[in-house]
Amino acid sequence: MRIILLGPPGAGKGTQAKTITGELGIPHISTGDILRKAIEEKTPLGLKAKEYMDKGHLVPDDLMIDLIKERIKKKDCEKGFLLDGFPRTIPQAQALEELSPIDKVIKIKIENDVAIERLSGRRTCKRCGAMYHVIYIPPRKEGICDRCGEELIIRDDDREEAILKRLEVYRKETRPLIEYYRKKGLLAIIDGGRRKEEVTRDLLVSIK
Repeated sequence: MRIILLGPPGAGKGTQAKTITGELGIPHISTGDILRKAIEEKTPLGLKAKEYMDKGHLVPDDLMIDLIKERIKKKDCEKGFLLDGFPRTIPQAQALEELSPIDKVIKIKIENDVAIERLSGRRTCKRCGAMYHVIYIPPRKEGICDRCGEELIIRDDDREEAILKRLEVYRKETRPLIEYYRKKGLLAIIDGGRRKEEVTRDLLVSIK
């Protein structure tokens, strides 16, 4: 099963991707993880990507496509894969189709107020990077990391103004992509504003 998972910040893609891939026995392929690993391992593609990132530029489409191509050729992708963070544009989607057929595209949708509640409640340890949430995953002692005892902070991109900007960028960026996959009959839309278990159930039903 070859799946693309789409959704705005705060939709819970990472959590759901972990459940789906565990259920289907396929790898979760995150573009962010691919980039970090390629850079850490100093592969030729990773070094090229680092040049752009060090200058504050986006990694070009052709380079991202080469990274994806390299990743989905690996043995663990023989039964399929779940792509998270790629494609982001129609040219990327068209290039992906030349590398591999896609069986399903799932969009997890959430309203802005749900995204704001989820993201603005996040707290991050400034020393070890551990993540908490004031409602869903609170630390044992308010404002203090359970792991290392350091102070928890609100990241700049988890403040309401920044969250709204991220949501708008996401929707503007992916709108054409959503329509592209809708016309191909591959798109399923799942309401991500409910309990995690309900979202997981509907996700699994949509791909069977």
